[in-house]
Amino acid sequence: MTISTMRDEAHDYLSDAVALRRQLHQWPELGNDLPITRETVLSSLEGLPLDLKLHTTTSGISAMLTGGKPGPTILLRGDMDALAMPEDTDLDFSSKVDGCMHACGHDTHTAMLVGAAKMLTAHRSELAGRVLFMFQPGEEGHGGARYMLQEGLLNVDPLADGTPSPVTGAFALHITSSMPVGMVSTRGGAIMASSDRLIITVHGRGGHASEPHRALDPIPVACEIVQAMQMMVTRSIDVFDPSIVTVGRITAGTTNNVIPESAEIEGTIRAVSERTRAKVHAGIQRVAEGVAAAHDATVTVEIRLGYPVTSNNTDFAAFATGVAGEVIGANRVRQMPNPVMGAEDFSYVLEAVPGAMMFLGGTSAGKNPATAAPNHSNRVMFDEQAMVSGMALYTAVAMRHLDPTSWLDV
Repeated sequence: MTISTMRDEAHDYLSDAVALRRQLHQWPELGNDLPITRETVLSSLEGLPLDLKLHTTTSGISAMLTGGKPGPTILLRGDMDALAMPEDTDLDFSSKVDGCMHACGHDTHTAMLVGAAKMLTAHRSELAGRVLFMFQPGEEGHGGARYMLQEGLLNVDPLADGTPSPVTGAFALHITSSMPVGMVSTRGGAIMASSDRLIITVHGRGGHASEPHRALDPIPVACEIVQAMQMMVTRSIDVFDPSIVTVGRITAGTTNNVIPESAEIEGTIRAVSERTRAKVHAGIQRVAEGVAAAHDATVTVEIRLGYPVTSNNTDFAAFATGVAGEVIGANRVRQMPNPVMGAEDFSYVLEAVPGAMMFLGGTSAGKNPATAAPNHSNRVMFDEQAMVSGMALYTAVAMRHLDPTSWLDV
């Protein structure tokens, strides 16, 4: 099989992928419990020679395809969960679930991974090893990948003849509406940020709004802490190893003429290295306590750890870039100069296995990538033609990783 016929083959699977994607899009589900989604995916995999494991702590599915030759295992990931938000796209297949939408393209990821399972099954005899398809719930802040790993996702049994078949690589695609259809981009090292939740409670002393001198107003203290945190980031963090601290909510008080007892600050902390992540955590604690002490107030600082930095293995990222160049053309592959500050729980997989994530362009037809509604927008749309490149890439990366001298036309 040559590269051109691989793309032709992916085209042959597009109609099935579109149908599956639209079905998933109409019935989105949240978090780690996705019963409808799981049954839909299982139905789409029916008849394929896959060893299935249904995870119990989540709705995760691991599906193993064993090739015709011995060899290692590569993991391919597709996430399945949606977002708690309304849809305002007016698509014929828009969400039928109020307040729930596939606004990050996970429906396309799942459909592409099913398509890749079908393509790789068609060439099973040529596979030198195994492919582990990871259908993962709970990516949107629920840590589904971590739960699947804890359930033994990577504990792969030897082949029937006793030959070891460890997971030696991992690959994932993430569609984006801000890049032209069919283009891909990636980089070695950090590709996405860590994401932690920040909650600071300022403790003051309540009183009458007309007598602030008899109270200890926590609101101006909270405002000063917010400003001081921004100063801390810009003056103490290396701009070439950046961090973002964004305050998304300040809550205090009940009415206009009462000084409240406390004020609460809530936000997010992003970083692209564990070194900076730790430094920012310590800086926030120091700044919040210092500002509060200056006003005779006290604070409680809580930092809830979220996803770690998503860091591509440099060699695997270079390998995947080369394969992408063969599959879709080198002129459609971009090297990212910098990470993005979003977060991903594929990070947990990449901490355990050398691998890489790539972004796949999916700007809706007729839209400008620079101005198209972005991922997580209630109006985001994706061009389903992008799934052709996605299915071909999943297939090519798996085949090449398992057998560098395989049938790919190089």
